[in-house]
Amino acid sequence: MVGRVTGTGSYVPENYYDNYDLEKFVDTSDSWIRERTGIARRHIISEEETTVTMAWKASERALEDAKIHAEEIDLIIVATISSNVVLPCTACEVQKRLGAKHAVCFDLNAACTGFLFAYNTAQTYIAAGLAKCALVIGTESLSKLVDWTDRSTCILFGDGAGAAILQAEEGDFPSMVFHSNGAQGEALSCGSRADYIHMDGQAVFKFAVRQVPLCISELLEKEGLAPEDIDYFILHQANQRIVEAVARRLGLTVEKFPMNLQEYGNTSSASIPILLAELKQSGVLKQGQKIVLAGFGAGLSWGATLIEW
Repeated sequence: MVGRVTGTGSYVPENYYDNYDLEKFVDTSDSWIRERTGIARRHIISEEETTVTMAWKASERALEDAKIHAEEIDLIIVATISSNVVLPCTACEVQKRLGAKHAVCFDLNAACTGFLFAYNTAQTYIAAGLAKCALVIGTESLSKLVDWTDRSTCILFGDGAGAAILQAEEGDFPSMVFHSNGAQGEALSCGSRADYIHMDGQAVFKFAVRQVPLCISELLEKEGLAPEDIDYFILHQANQRIVEAVARRLGLTVEKFPMNLQEYGNTSSASIPILLAELKQSGVLKQGQKIVLAGFGAGLSWGATLIEW
Protein backbone atom coordinates (compact mmCIF):
# COMPACT_ATOMS: atom_id res chain seq x y z
CA MET A 1 0.00 0.00 0.00
CA VAL A 2 1.00 3.60 -0.55
CA GLY A 3 -0.32 6.87 0.85
CA ARG A 4 -1.68 9.17 -1.86
CA VAL A 5 -1.87 12.89 -1.12
CA THR A 6 -5.60 13.57 -1.44
CA GLY A 7 -5.78 16.90 0.33
CA THR A 8 -3.55 19.80 1.32
CA GLY A 9 -4.01 22.94 3.35
CA SER A 10 -2.03 25.81 4.77
CA TYR A 11 -2.40 28.66 7.20
CA VAL A 12 -0.21 31.76 7.44
CA PRO A 13 -0.82 34.67 9.83
CA GLU A 14 -2.07 37.94 8.38
CA ASN A 15 0.54 39.94 10.30
CA TYR A 16 3.93 40.30 8.63
CA TYR A 17 7.22 42.15 8.74
CA ASP A 18 8.54 43.24 5.39
CA ASN A 19 12.16 44.12 4.83
CA TYR A 20 11.50 47.79 5.49
CA ASP A 21 10.08 46.92 8.92
CA LEU A 22 13.31 45.12 9.75
CA GLU A 23 15.29 48.25 9.00
CA LYS A 24 13.81 49.57 12.29
CA PHE A 25 15.32 46.65 14.26
CA VAL A 26 18.73 46.01 12.71
CA ASP A 27 21.29 47.47 10.34
CA THR A 28 19.92 46.10 7.07
CA SER A 29 18.01 47.10 3.94
CA ASP A 30 15.46 45.68 1.54
CA SER A 31 18.03 45.40 -1.26
CA TRP A 32 20.58 43.69 1.02
CA ILE A 33 18.05 41.06 2.18
CA ARG A 34 16.62 40.40 -1.30
CA GLU A 35 20.07 40.02 -2.85
CA ARG A 36 21.27 37.50 -0.26
CA THR A 37 18.06 35.56 0.43
CA GLY A 38 15.29 36.46 -2.01
CA ILE A 39 12.97 37.16 0.93
CA ALA A 40 10.67 40.21 0.88
CA ARG A 41 8.50 39.54 3.95
CA ARG A 42 7.81 36.98 6.66
CA HIS A 43 4.48 36.41 8.45
CA ILE A 44 4.30 36.65 12.25
CA ILE A 45 1.67 35.20 14.60
CA SER A 46 -0.63 37.51 16.52
CA GLU A 47 -1.21 37.44 20.28
CA GLU A 48 -4.16 35.07 19.77
CA GLU A 49 -2.35 32.62 17.48
CA THR A 50 -0.06 29.71 18.37
CA THR A 51 1.77 26.83 16.73
CA VAL A 52 -1.23 24.64 17.62
CA THR A 53 -3.91 26.96 16.21
CA MET A 54 -2.04 27.32 12.92
CA ALA A 55 -1.69 23.54 12.63
CA TRP A 56 -5.40 23.10 13.37
CA LYS A 57 -6.47 25.65 10.73
CA ALA A 58 -4.17 24.18 8.07
CA SER A 59 -5.53 20.72 8.90
CA GLU A 60 -9.14 21.82 8.58
CA ARG A 61 -8.36 23.11 5.09
CA ALA A 62 -6.62 19.85 4.17
CA LEU A 63 -9.65 17.85 5.35
CA GLU A 64 -11.95 20.05 3.31
CA ASP A 65 -9.71 19.64 0.26
CA ALA A 66 -9.66 15.84 0.66
CA LYS A 67 -13.44 15.79 1.27
CA ILE A 68 -13.16 13.58 4.34
CA HIS A 69 -14.22 13.83 7.98
CA ALA A 70 -11.84 14.08 10.93
CA GLU A 71 -13.13 10.76 12.31
CA GLU A 72 -11.57 9.00 9.30
CA ILE A 73 -8.04 9.97 10.33
CA ASP A 74 -6.16 7.23 12.19
CA LEU A 75 -2.71 8.84 12.38
CA ILE A 76 -1.60 12.43 13.06
CA ILE A 77 2.09 13.37 12.91
CA VAL A 78 3.15 16.94 13.58
CA ALA A 79 6.63 18.18 12.68
CA THR A 80 7.64 21.20 14.75
CA ILE A 81 10.50 22.70 16.76
CA SER A 82 8.48 25.60 18.16
CA SER A 83 5.33 24.25 19.78
CA ASN A 84 3.67 26.48 22.35
CA VAL A 85 2.98 23.37 24.47
CA VAL A 86 5.28 20.68 25.84
CA LEU A 87 2.56 18.31 27.02
CA PRO A 88 0.23 17.24 25.52
CA CYS A 89 2.04 17.09 22.19
CA THR A 90 0.93 19.36 19.37
CA ALA A 91 -0.55 16.41 17.46
CA CYS A 92 -2.87 15.57 20.38
CA GLU A 93 -3.93 19.20 20.63
CA VAL A 94 -4.77 19.19 16.92
CA GLN A 95 -6.66 15.91 17.34
CA LYS A 96 -8.77 17.47 20.10
CA ARG A 97 -9.63 20.55 18.05
CA LEU A 98 -10.46 18.54 14.93
CA GLY A 99 -12.40 15.82 16.71
CA ALA A 100 -10.18 13.14 15.14
CA LYS A 101 -10.94 10.73 17.97
CA HIS A 102 -9.64 7.60 16.22
CA ALA A 103 -6.16 8.96 15.47
CA VAL A 104 -2.85 7.96 17.05
CA CYS A 105 -0.86 11.16 17.57
CA PHE A 106 2.75 12.17 18.06
CA ASP A 107 5.21 14.97 17.28
CA LEU A 108 8.50 14.73 15.40
CA ASN A 109 11.50 17.07 15.61
CA ALA A 110 13.72 17.20 12.54
CA ALA A 111 13.67 20.98 12.10
CA CYS A 112 13.57 22.07 8.45
CA THR A 113 13.53 18.44 7.29
CA GLY A 114 10.67 17.73 9.68
CA PHE A 115 7.73 17.55 7.29
CA LEU A 116 9.64 15.28 4.93
CA PHE A 117 10.58 12.90 7.76
CA ALA A 118 6.99 12.97 9.06
CA TYR A 119 5.65 12.27 5.57
CA ASN A 120 8.01 9.31 5.18
CA THR A 121 7.02 8.02 8.63
CA ALA A 122 3.34 8.16 7.67
CA GLN A 123 4.10 6.28 4.46
CA THR A 124 5.81 3.56 6.51
CA TYR A 125 2.78 3.24 8.82
CA ILE A 126 0.50 2.93 5.80
CA ALA A 127 2.73 0.36 4.08
CA ALA A 128 2.81 -1.69 7.30
CA GLY A 129 -0.99 -1.68 7.52
CA LEU A 130 -0.95 0.36 10.72
CA ALA A 131 -2.81 3.33 9.22
CA LYS A 132 -5.18 4.00 6.34
CA CYS A 133 -5.59 7.75 6.57
CA ALA A 134 -2.82 9.99 7.91
CA LEU A 135 -2.67 13.71 8.59
CA VAL A 136 0.87 15.07 8.33
CA ILE A 137 1.54 18.64 9.50
CA GLY A 138 4.46 21.05 9.59
CA THR A 139 3.87 24.05 11.87
CA GLU A 140 6.22 26.68 13.28
CA SER A 141 6.18 29.88 15.33
CA LEU A 142 9.81 30.73 14.70
CA SER A 143 9.23 34.38 15.56
CA LYS A 144 9.23 33.22 19.20
CA LEU A 145 12.75 31.78 18.80
CA VAL A 146 14.31 34.65 16.86
CA ASP A 147 16.50 37.36 18.34
CA TRP A 148 15.12 40.41 16.56
CA THR A 149 18.42 42.24 17.11
CA ASP A 150 20.44 39.54 15.29
CA ARG A 151 20.67 40.48 11.62
CA SER A 152 21.98 37.06 10.62
CA THR A 153 18.76 35.28 11.68
CA CYS A 154 15.86 37.69 12.06
CA ILE A 155 15.70 38.41 8.33
CA LEU A 156 15.20 34.71 7.53
CA PHE A 157 12.46 33.16 9.62
CA GLY A 158 8.67 33.34 9.67
CA ASP A 159 5.58 31.57 11.00
CA GLY A 160 3.04 29.30 9.33
CA ALA A 161 1.62 25.80 8.96
CA GLY A 162 0.97 23.32 6.17
CA ALA A 163 -0.82 19.97 6.19
CA ALA A 164 -1.39 16.98 3.91
CA ILE A 165 -3.84 14.09 3.99
CA LEU A 166 -2.43 10.70 2.91
CA GLN A 167 -4.94 7.96 2.12
CA ALA A 168 -3.98 4.33 1.56
CA GLU A 169 -4.39 2.70 -1.84
CA GLU A 170 -2.67 -0.06 -3.72
CA GLY A 171 0.73 0.93 -5.02
CA ASP A 172 4.46 0.62 -4.59
CA PHE A 173 6.22 2.02 -1.55
CA PRO A 174 7.67 5.43 -2.44
CA SER A 175 11.41 5.83 -2.86
CA MET A 176 13.11 7.71 0.00
CA VAL A 177 16.59 8.84 1.01
CA PHE A 178 17.48 9.98 4.57
CA HIS A 179 20.70 11.34 6.07
CA SER A 180 21.86 13.02 9.29
CA ASN A 181 25.18 14.29 10.61
CA GLY A 182 25.08 15.27 14.27
CA ALA A 183 28.77 16.17 14.20
CA GLN A 184 27.82 19.38 12.36
CA GLY A 185 24.87 20.20 14.59
CA GLU A 186 26.41 23.41 15.93
CA ALA A 187 25.91 25.06 12.54
CA LEU A 188 22.22 25.60 13.36
CA SER A 189 21.09 25.33 16.97
CA CYS A 190 18.72 26.54 19.66
CA GLY A 191 19.54 25.58 23.25
CA SER A 192 15.99 25.78 24.68
CA ARG A 193 12.68 27.58 24.29
CA ALA A 194 14.19 30.37 26.37
CA ASP A 195 17.08 30.64 23.93
CA TYR A 196 17.31 31.99 20.38
CA ILE A 197 18.19 30.34 17.08
CA HIS A 198 21.94 30.50 16.37
CA MET A 199 23.23 29.88 12.87
CA ASP A 200 26.51 29.73 11.00
CA GLY A 201 25.01 30.90 7.74
CA GLN A 202 28.03 30.13 5.59
CA ALA A 203 28.32 26.58 6.95
CA VAL A 204 24.61 25.90 6.39
CA PHE A 205 24.76 27.31 2.87
CA LYS A 206 27.75 25.15 1.92
CA PHE A 207 26.10 22.07 3.44
CA ALA A 208 22.84 22.62 1.55
CA VAL A 209 24.25 23.34 -1.90
CA ARG A 210 26.51 20.28 -1.69
CA GLN A 211 24.34 17.66 0.02
CA VAL A 212 20.91 18.39 -1.45
CA PRO A 213 21.91 17.74 -5.10
CA LEU A 214 23.79 14.59 -4.01
CA CYS A 215 20.76 13.40 -2.06
CA ILE A 216 18.39 14.02 -4.98
CA SER A 217 20.80 12.27 -7.36
CA GLU A 218 20.93 9.30 -4.97
CA LEU A 219 17.13 9.13 -4.95
CA LEU A 220 16.84 9.34 -8.73
CA GLU A 221 19.54 6.71 -9.25
CA LYS A 222 17.54 4.28 -7.09
CA GLU A 223 14.58 4.75 -9.42
CA GLY A 224 16.53 4.79 -12.67
CA LEU A 225 15.44 8.35 -13.37
CA ALA A 226 17.26 11.43 -14.66
CA PRO A 227 16.70 14.95 -13.29
CA GLU A 228 14.91 15.78 -16.55
CA ASP A 229 12.28 13.14 -15.76
CA ILE A 230 11.04 15.08 -12.75
CA ASP A 231 8.31 17.68 -13.27
CA TYR A 232 8.89 19.68 -10.09
CA PHE A 233 11.37 19.76 -7.21
CA ILE A 234 9.70 21.08 -4.06
CA LEU A 235 12.57 22.10 -1.81
CA HIS A 236 12.61 23.47 1.71
CA GLN A 237 12.26 27.23 1.29
CA ALA A 238 15.35 28.52 3.08
CA ASN A 239 17.11 30.82 0.63
CA GLN A 240 16.65 31.61 -3.04
CA ARG A 241 20.37 31.28 -3.70
CA ILE A 242 20.36 27.74 -2.28
CA VAL A 243 17.46 26.69 -4.52
CA GLU A 244 19.14 28.22 -7.57
CA ALA A 245 22.44 26.51 -6.74
CA VAL A 246 20.74 23.11 -6.41
CA ALA A 247 19.09 23.61 -9.80
CA ARG A 248 22.43 24.46 -11.42
CA ARG A 249 24.18 21.43 -9.91
CA LEU A 250 21.45 19.17 -11.26
CA GLY A 251 21.77 20.80 -14.70
CA LEU A 252 18.21 22.12 -14.66
CA THR A 253 16.49 25.47 -15.06
CA VAL A 254 15.08 27.06 -11.93
CA GLU A 255 11.56 26.89 -13.42
CA LYS A 256 11.33 23.31 -12.13
CA PHE A 257 11.95 24.61 -8.60
CA PRO A 258 8.89 26.61 -7.49
CA MET A 259 9.47 29.10 -4.69
CA ASN A 260 7.31 31.10 -2.29
CA LEU A 261 10.03 32.12 0.17
CA GLN A 262 9.73 35.69 -1.12
CA GLU A 263 6.43 35.93 0.78
CA TYR A 264 7.01 33.70 3.81
CA GLY A 265 10.73 33.42 4.45
CA ASN A 266 12.01 30.23 6.08
CA THR A 267 9.15 28.53 7.97
CA SER A 268 11.21 25.41 8.76
CA SER A 269 9.03 22.27 8.80
CA ALA A 270 6.05 24.23 7.45
CA SER A 271 7.75 25.40 4.25
CA ILE A 272 7.33 22.28 2.08
CA PRO A 273 3.64 21.66 2.93
CA ILE A 274 2.75 25.36 2.52
CA LEU A 275 4.30 25.35 -0.96
CA LEU A 276 2.72 21.98 -1.79
CA ALA A 277 -0.72 23.30 -0.81
CA GLU A 278 -0.31 26.45 -2.89
CA LEU A 279 0.81 24.49 -5.96
CA LYS A 280 -2.12 22.09 -5.64
CA GLN A 281 -4.68 24.84 -5.13
CA SER A 282 -3.36 26.83 -8.09
CA GLY A 283 -3.65 23.80 -10.40
CA VAL A 284 0.07 23.61 -11.14
CA LEU A 285 0.28 19.96 -10.06
CA LYS A 286 -1.25 17.47 -12.51
CA GLN A 287 -2.06 13.79 -12.16
CA GLY A 288 0.82 11.53 -13.14
CA GLN A 289 3.54 14.11 -12.60
CA LYS A 290 6.72 13.06 -10.84
CA ILE A 291 7.63 15.32 -7.93
CA VAL A 292 10.63 15.30 -5.61
CA LEU A 293 10.32 16.67 -2.08
CA ALA A 294 13.68 17.60 -0.56
CA GLY A 295 14.35 18.93 2.93
CA PHE A 296 17.53 20.06 4.68
CA GLY A 297 18.36 21.78 7.93
CA ALA A 298 19.30 21.49 11.59
CA GLY A 299 20.60 18.23 12.89
CA LEU A 300 22.15 18.39 10.42
CA SER A 301 19.56 16.29 8.58
CA TRP A 302 18.52 16.07 4.95
CA GLY A 303 16.53 13.83 2.66
CA ALA A 304 14.43 13.45 -0.47
CA THR A 305 11.29 11.56 -1.47
CA LEU A 306 9.71 10.80 -4.84
CA ILE A 307 5.96 11.33 -5.33
CA GLU A 308 3.82 10.40 -8.32
CA TRP A 309 1.01 12.92 -8.15
